[in-house]
Amino acid sequence: MLYLAKILPVFFLPTGASILLLLASLAFRKRALAIAALLVLWLSSTSVVGDAVMRAAEGWQTRIPVSSVPEARAIVVLSGLLRQTPGEPSVGEWREEVDRVDAGVALLKAARAPVLIFTNGWLPWHADTQPVGNEIVERAVALGAPRDRILVTDRVRNTADEAREIGALLRSLKDGHDRDTVILVTSAFHMRRSRLLFTRAGVPVVPFPVDFQTSDGPFTFMDVLPSAGSTKSTETAVRELYGYLYYRLIKTS
Repeated sequence: MLYLAKILPVFFLPTGASILLLLASLAFRKRALAIAALLVLWLSSTSVVGDAVMRAAEGWQTRIPVSSVPEARAIVVLSGLLRQTPGEPSVGEWREEVDRVDAGVALLKAARAPVLIFTNGWLPWHADTQPVGNEIVERAVALGAPRDRILVTDRVRNTADEAREIGALLRSLKDGHDRDTVILVTSAFHMRRSRLLFTRAGVPVVPFPVDFQTSDGPFTFMDVLPSAGSTKSTETAVRELYGYLYYRLIKTS
């Protein structure tokens, strides 16, 4: 099921859809399909479209100050996967985890919760790589987080796994708390789906979005020119919107 969830959306993203339209134009000899493919590819590669779709995926959230966050039982930081660099031994380079880990440590230092929990992201098609939990902990400790106030979940493959693992971990803690509210730290575009899945898992959250992919700025002619970065932004946002819609329609166990 995990493989299907990763592969199937590819054909409904702008690049995959453009390829399918081009193949269909060749098969059916329809110039209109080729024009549609080029139009989809061009529009999805512009920042005016990429930023608009990403803003929708982020839910028009804004970064909030740590001081305004209410106290909770725990701070939960969702992980992605570190990029493995070439060479031996391979070293993981940070992607979105930088903002997430830094925010989690800042919240812990501000006493927003007594414990900081990281999820241990891992994917089966990267079986040779280690889960990211240990490297994330080391970064958090280097930033000043006490090691004895950091917890890491078992291996998780997706956000649904993370929600279930956090729920189980909170239930197993003998810390005298009868509330399960957590401060949830993840990328802004990922927050809406994460909040939905955590709520379904019985873990109410206070959202703390980070890693924003959009910014305010004046419109220029560069916004309608194609770029690889805008294509990535569009596809990331569209994939996330698909994921949110899927979980809205399908009730997970």
